[in-house]
Order: sequence, then C-alpha cells, then structure tokens
Amino acid sequence: MADLAAVFIDGGYLMKLLKEEFGSPGIDFKKLAEEMAGDHDIFRAYYYNCMPHQGTTPNVEEQERYKKARRFYDALNRLPRFEVRLGKLAVRGVDAAGHTIFQQKRVDIMLGVDLVLLAAKNRIAKACLLTGDSDFIPAVQVAKNEGVNVHLFHGNRAQVHDEIWIAADDRTRVDADFIGRIRQIIVTPRPFGNE
Repeated sequence: MADLAAVFIDGGYLMKLLKEEFGSPGIDFKKLAEEMAGDHDIFRAYYYNCMPHQGTTPNVEEQERYKKARRFYDALNRLPRFEVRLGKLAVRGVDAAGHTIFQQKRVDIMLGVDLVLLAAKNRIAKACLLTGDSDFIPAVQVAKNEGVNVHLFHGNRAQVHDEIWIAADDRTRVDADFIGRIRQIIVTPRPFGNE
C-alpha cells in the first residue's frame, strides 16, 4: 500500500463550521488539505458540494451567486491534486418563515464511493474526512477493513454525530489554532452559501 492520504471535504459541513464557529474566514484550501494529510503525501483532495439553487427564471441575485460558485469551484479545480465533485440541490419544501428548504443529493454517496474505491484498490493508507455526518459510517467501516486509517476532522462536538466520531480511528477538532494555520493570505474566490 502506498503511504498516501486522500482528503475528503464535505463542503456544506465546512461552510457551516466556518460560519458558526469562526465568522466565515477565508481559508487556503491547499493548506487545509496539507494540514489534514499531516506527514502523508496527498493522493488527491476531494471537495463535495452543490451548485447554488437557480429558479426557472433566475433573478440577478441567483445568477450572481451561481457565477461566484462557478469561479470558486474552478479555482479549487486548479489547485494541485484537487477535484471538485458536485451533487444536485433539491427543493424540499418551505419552512414556517416561508423560506425554501434545500437538500443536497448525491454528495454523500459520491464521497462514500470515492472512499471505498480508493481503500479497496489499495491506493491510500490514510483517509482524512472533514465532516460530521453519520451517513459515511458504512464507507468508513469498509475503508478500515481494508487497512486504511480514518482520521476525522470536525467542529465542536455538537456539530459531529457521535457514531462517526466513534467510528474514526483518529479525531482532530477544527479549532482557532487549526484555522490560524490555514487562513487565507491572498484574496481569491471565497466559498459561498447555498441559501
């Protein structure tokens, strides 16, 4: 087995974490991947999310958010060993305040499939996941069964499901020191919200 790490970033989780715990700082995604991989060389870093919603006839705000997202994903795809995987954003109704409720589709399964394939093909020794979602547990278990060390990166304990926290081999809390090490120095396209 190659002594390589794959980095798996749940973009929706990361954006929520950055907003709720750190006030949405700009981060350097290359540094983020390197920080997560630690002393392992990076096989590839994957970033999973969705394009923002656009109505049938998009308004100016929707069009601008979509363009901003496209620029952001294009910038990520230009980073060494980075790959963006995009799911679909589905409308799931309206909340009590009249705001549209969106749900990501395909994102979790894409991450799970990538993790399982890399583990089963013996391409990686370490899988670094930035998420809090328990949906990844079956993929994590397969990777562990294939001899891959699974390292979970997460926000405060209220933002990570107990089952994924327990399933991981190693865990790192994304705290102020961690953010300080990956803070963006040069102004480049910033992440966006799907709201």
